[in-house]
Amino acid sequence: MDIADGWPNGPVRATLSAMTTKPFLSHVFDDPRIAALLLALASAGVLLSALFFQFVLNYQPCVLCIMQRWPYVAVMVLGLVTWLFRRWKGLGDALLVVSGLALLAGAGIAAYHVGVEQHWWAGTSSCGGSAAANSLEALRAQVLAAPVTRCDEVAWSLFGISMAGYNVAISLALAAYAFVAARIAYTRTPVSRTAL
Repeated sequence: MDIADGWPNGPVRATLSAMTTKPFLSHVFDDPRIAALLLALASAGVLLSALFFQFVLNYQPCVLCIMQRWPYVAVMVLGLVTWLFRRWKGLGDALLVVSGLALLAGAGIAAYHVGVEQHWWAGTSSCGGSAAANSLEALRAQVLAAPVTRCDEVAWSLFGISMAGYNVAISLALAAYAFVAARIAYTRTPVSRTAL
């Protein structure tokens, strides 16, 4: 027996019919609102994971760790703007591209952090690198200004991959999704654009 048999012309049958004619996965790519929402939710999930590691498991972030969070915040804001101004034709498509660029920037910061962790290159001066101090007062100031958590030390890893390494993969995957969704949404016909 069909679950919608009791409602021949009701909302359940209409919803089931709409789901069978246009699969949910097609909305994941061709509707910029859905894509922006998924990107915002994924970004929120990454940020919540980082905050969980920081405040529950007590893994304190370094300067580069904090910098890697900002692109996710930007994607969440862009997702909100996409939902608030969803009637503006083409805005969602453009904001998906901007989200993809923000995520690529985040992947770049994370990749740089991986290089610092692996000692392929030196971190920034705010990462805890130490320049030679020429006086006792300069040494004292340098010690007081040094961050508690150094960027070149891996605080946590799984299968030999640090959090920054996982962040590179997550950021690149979300950026690819943003660009693909923007491309598919942009190539929709003008008739379907007004149907949003």
